[in-house]
Amino acid sequence: MMEPAVPEHEYLRAQKKFPSVWCAGCGIGIVLGAIIRAVRALSLSKDEVAMISGIGCTGRMPVYVDFNTMHTTHGRALPFATGLKLARPDMKVMVVMGDGDALAIGGNHFIHAARRNIELTAIVVNNSIYGMTGGQLSPTTPFGAKATTAPYGQIEQAFDIAKIAEAAGASFVARSTTYHAIELDRLIARGIEKKGFSVIEVLSNCPLFYGRLNEMGDAVEMLKWFRDNTTAAPGKVASGKIVRGVLVDRDLTGYVESYRKLTAASKKRGGA
Repeated sequence: MMEPAVPEHEYLRAQKKFPSVWCAGCGIGIVLGAIIRAVRALSLSKDEVAMISGIGCTGRMPVYVDFNTMHTTHGRALPFATGLKLARPDMKVMVVMGDGDALAIGGNHFIHAARRNIELTAIVVNNSIYGMTGGQLSPTTPFGAKATTAPYGQIEQAFDIAKIAEAAGASFVARSTTYHAIELDRLIARGIEKKGFSVIEVLSNCPLFYGRLNEMGDAVEMLKWFRDNTTAAPGKVASGKIVRGVLVDRDLTGYVESYRKLTAASKKRGGA
């Protein structure tokens, strides 16, 4: 294994931005820690990594890391990241989004980033609700679950983020939870290394809104729910448990590679 590039705390803007804006018990801090540990395990320097986000609770994550960062508009993190990756294909570009940011206003960008197989790592923090704006239902709110905009229960079917990513053409799709932090470290590292579009869905706890509205208890109880209601064994969906781990891992030509070949061939034909 490669030697870690720098101590973990040096990836943070620790003297500038802490304590964080997130509520007590929020799972996003666990995801942030997993990202930092994954980057460090890959021996990547701060200058080699870019983190792009949109709007929402997860959208605040780039504020706290000392990478190259962009905090962009709602649902548009993937287009910004695509432009960066095309301009700087040498960089490891990760996109952090919430379930609403990625799959509601950003849903069209999500499926087309997967279709293009653009070389990005999309980390979708799925807490099944809009946390920053008051607990409204999101595209991943489970059927029957409550939200401030669904006080009698959600009557729409929820998106399956991993299945959408697979169907749209992503090279790598994985799922974990904020309870399984060490597993999450490894999955994010694999996603960063994978050639093509990688999606890591992270089931995360929002005790303030989702947990309270759905009587799931505090943050600890929600983490225990992830422990008891997920499985790392593929094929056991019939048990009613959510499957974790690597769900898709395939070798497909990446968009940046194809784009570079196309532009090189075009210049050669044109004599430029």
